Amino acid sequence: MARTCDLTGKRRLVGNKVSHAKNRSKMTQKPNLQTKRVYDPVTGETIKLRLSTRAIRTLDKVGSLSKFLKKYKHLWNA
Repeated sequence: MARTCDLTGKRRLVGNKVSHAKNRSKMTQKPNLQTKRVYDPVTGETIKLRLSTRAIRTLDKVGSLSKFLKKYKHLWNA
């Protein structure tokens, strides 16, 4: 299973770690993924999702899963 957010599609970033002597070595930054059960009042069901903490905060702000998908449809259509 890939470490990817189910709603936003966030995944790991790959780049170079650069030392003071300018030596470069590959490094990754992984998203902070949490397993969360999300209740959707429109459909009346609870869904278990792997979400980034940023997506959880946005989901709390918007209110429900249906509103999130409606407002941020550009994220999950890609």
